[in-house]
Amino acid sequence: MRRDAGREKDRWFCYVLACADGTFYTGITRSLDQRLSMHNRGLASKYTRGRLPVRLVYAEPHQNRSSASQREIQVKKMSRTQKRMLT
Repeated sequence: MRRDAGREKDRWFCYVLACADGTFYTGITRSLDQRLSMHNRGLASKYTRGRLPVRLVYAEPHQNRSSASQREIQVKKMSRTQKRMLT
């Protein structure tokens, strides 16, 4: 898993979660820890709400929201096998 130890609040992240049912969820955020906590409390997305618990399996830092969103689109188009290879 790629995760930057730098100033998290100044960056955006594209991230992938592994859900309890074996599926993957991809999103973007400025705070990985806060977003993961929200997902696991059922407050982040309808998709993950019914597939708890989730765990962070991949995170990639980006300089801005636009870059993170573009990467999110790329990852969402990947096959399950390709997503597994990210982790």
